Amino acid sequence: MKIVIPGGTGQVGSVLKRALTAAGHEVVVLTRRPVRPGEVHWDGRTSGPWAETIDGSDVVINLAGRSVSCRYTPANLQAMMESRVLSTRVVGEAINAAAHPPRVWLQMSTATIYAHRFDAPNDEATGVMGGAESGVPRYWSSSVDIAKAWEREQEQAGTPRTRKVALRAAMVMSPDRGGVFDVLSWLARLGLGGPVAGGAQYVSWIHDHDFVRAVEFLSERDDVAGPVNLAAPEPLPHRAFMRGLRAAWRVPVGLPAMRWMTEVGAFALRSDTELLLKSRRVVPGRLLEEGFTFAYPRWPEAAHELARRRRGA
Repeated sequence: MKIVIPGGTGQVGSVLKRALTAAGHEVVVLTRRPVRPGEVHWDGRTSGPWAETIDGSDVVINLAGRSVSCRYTPANLQAMMESRVLSTRVVGEAINAAAHPPRVWLQMSTATIYAHRFDAPNDEATGVMGGAESGVPRYWSSSVDIAKAWEREQEQAGTPRTRKVALRAAMVMSPDRGGVFDVLSWLARLGLGGPVAGGAQYVSWIHDHDFVRAVEFLSERDDVAGPVNLAAPEPLPHRAFMRGLRAAWRVPVGLPAMRWMTEVGAFALRSDTELLLKSRRVVPGRLLEEGFTFAYPRWPEAAHELARRRRGA
């Protein structure tokens, strides 16, 4: 197949390009700074010659959007909103204008769209949308607003000949440098991999192999549309998540961090505490209903496999 990946130069895009290319597909990446073969320039905001790559393609996987690993200042939140909404809009316009549009448009979204909760998991049918929770910082609703606007832009796009799927993805765990697994592993190996703020908040995640397999599964099916959760079926509390990570690296203990410590650490890393403190208890209801089988449904086994690959690298 010919697969076009707007915004495909980040960690998730690199995982997909590597796997899909190895499977024999032609992969074209749209990026602001093309430097490698198979990369085409776009600005993520306006139409241009890049739209020709979509005409005649089989699958479009739009990953474009400013990184969420930043301080959630008003300016950064606005940039996160605009980069997602505008890129989705121009991708939809290119698909609609194509003489031979792709069969399917997989649009990145986020599991953060669901509410911060501990009592029950969020699936696509019964999950509670976030933004109105009590007892959490008011600005957390901004992430939910961005996610809703992101999905709404795809939903409203006029692409009658192309099936549309919104990928409500949890954290994609891969051994690549700079990714979530790499950063958390670094902390764990330094002895800092203990529970954060008590560790009761749930962590939703997905192994990179299962992420790729889910994307392939959704690309090949012609009867699945709308939001789909891309998350392993067993989210777990942060304290158990970090315990499993420490075990994978053979680190016996990890110092816990109080809430105020996360504020200091997030400021130093130019990130935000919502990424650590929000309870994301998300499960893949639709994938399981459609018969998808996870290779790594449980975190301990997934963490050991990822650590093994990281050591090999």
